[in-house]
Amino acid sequence: MYLAGRICFIYLSGEQMITVDKLSFSYGKNKVLHDISIEIKRGSFIAIIGANGCGKSTFLRSIAGLNRFEGDILLDKQHIRRLKPKNLAKHIAFLPQQVNLPEGLTIADLVSRGRYPHQSILHRWTKTDEEVVKESLQAVQASHISQRAIEAVSGGQRQRALIAMVLAQQTRILLLDEPTTFLDIAYQYEILELLASLNRESKTIICSLHDLNQAARYASHLFVMGEGRIIASGEPKKVITENLIENAFGLKSRIIDDPESNTPMIIPRKSENLKRL
Repeated sequence: MYLAGRICFIYLSGEQMITVDKLSFSYGKNKVLHDISIEIKRGSFIAIIGANGCGKSTFLRSIAGLNRFEGDILLDKQHIRRLKPKNLAKHIAFLPQQVNLPEGLTIADLVSRGRYPHQSILHRWTKTDEEVVKESLQAVQASHISQRAIEAVSGGQRQRALIAMVLAQQTRILLLDEPTTFLDIAYQYEILELLASLNRESKTIICSLHDLNQAARYASHLFVMGEGRIIASGEPKKVITENLIENAFGLKSRIIDDPESNTPMIIPRKSENLKRL
């Protein structure tokens, strides 16, 4: 683990895949990201955690090439600014927290949109595309709702369909901003198990999560963000401490081992936290 204030370099196992150098981003005069420098290795499962407003979503959007940021982001030593959006989408799939969708769109149609980077004038829709959509729906257990309109399904079913769309993109890197949003707890763990399975198949997973215990259980490495900076990083057992949780979240806690996964489990200290209310 490496703790830092202004700049943080992260070295993980495997080949270098994403390099972020002095990344900064502002909304008008409000600076949201501050000189972040990192290296992300191929095959990592990274969970980004931090209090609301710390810059998690902005960080993910920058890696996805959706922000006009300062600094550099390289994908396999290529500047993402120099890649056309369609080419970048063949390598990185991004699922934001909120997605606006037109009414009347079926679940199958939504998932089919994930095949967009692979379509061209010379390459139209094929049986391969159809099979990828089918397999992506099966992966998130949404085959039975494939012909339903998106507005006719529950929030959890909608989220699973969106994840299926990302899977249909068939990229090496998945960026997911709060992928378990709207899901019941059973489906939350199914999605996280799915991401873990994809990671074992050499997909690089980078996602933001609100549930710290889920992040510690499933991620190989954590990035802890605070005020637009990465304030701590490393393996969950080395990162998750009582001091870190208090500094990053303002929460008094006790850290124990999860009896199922042997990963850190955060237990809030009720009496001490109630005094702050």
